[in-house]
Amino acid sequence: MDNVNTREDQMTVIGPRSRLGAIDLRELWRYRELLYFLTWRDVKIRYKQTVIGIAWAVLQPVVTTAIFTLLFSNFARFETGSTPYPVFALSALVIWLFVHNAITLASGSFVSNSNLVTKVYFPRLIVPLAATLSGIFDLIFSVIILIGLILYYGIEPTSGILLAPVFLILAFVMAAALGTLLSALNVKFRDVKFALPFVLQVWMIASPIFYPASMVSGRWRLAFAINPLTGLIDGFRSSLFGLPFDWELIGISVLSVAVMCVISLIIFSKMEDDFADVI
Repeated sequence: MDNVNTREDQMTVIGPRSRLGAIDLRELWRYRELLYFLTWRDVKIRYKQTVIGIAWAVLQPVVTTAIFTLLFSNFARFETGSTPYPVFALSALVIWLFVHNAITLASGSFVSNSNLVTKVYFPRLIVPLAATLSGIFDLIFSVIILIGLILYYGIEPTSGILLAPVFLILAFVMAAALGTLLSALNVKFRDVKFALPFVLQVWMIASPIFYPASMVSGRWRLAFAINPLTGLIDGFRSSLFGLPFDWELIGISVLSVAVMCVISLIIFSKMEDDFADVI
C-alpha cells in the first residue's frame, strides 16, 4: 500500500496551461537542477576550443571601452560632466554587453537544444533562462573591471550605489524577457537569426551608451525613455557616480520592461506547445 502511495505522489500530470502558465514558479523550482546544468554547460562550451579562453570576457569590455574613448572622447567630445569618459562608457557597456550576449544566446537556445526539446518533457522556459543566466558569467568580469576603473579615477561612492544592483537585476529581467520571446519566434521563423544582429546594432545606437541621456531633451526625452535601456543605463550611472536620479525617465523604462515581460510570456505560452513539432 505504501508503494502505491509513493508512485501516486511521484506522478507527473501534464495538462493544458492557462495563458500565463509559462510562469509556473513551483514547476521551475522542481527543475532547478536542470536549469543549473544547462546554465553551467552554456558557460563551459562558450569558450571551448578558443585560444585565449575566458580572457574574451575581459577583452570585450576593455577593447570596446578603449575604442569608444578614442572616438567619442577625442572627436565627438560628448559632455559627461565630472565623470571621466572611460568610466562613463564602461558603465553603460557593462549593461549593454550583457543584454546583447544574453539575447543573442537565448534567441537560438531552442534550435541548439532541439534534441533535448523533442525527447524530454520539462518546463520549456528553462532553455532561454539558462542561456540568459550564463551571460552573468561575463557580466561579473565586466563589473570587476568597472570597479577597478572607478577606483583608478578616484570616484567616491555615495549612498546611491546601493541601488546599482537593482538596475542590473532589471537588465537581467529585460534580457530574459526578450530572449524568451525571440527564442520562441526563432523556432517558427528562422528570420530572427538574420534580423537580430541588425536590430541590436540599431538598438545600441538608440540607447545612451556612448552619449549621455541628457542629450535628448523636451518631449522627446520621455519618448526616448520607452527604450528600457535608457532608464536602466541612466539610473545605473546615477547610482555609481552620485548623480541625481531622473525617476520619471527610470519609471517609464521600468514600465516598458514590465510590459515587455507580459507580452513575451503570453506569446511564449501560446507557442511552446508546438516547439517539439516545429523545431
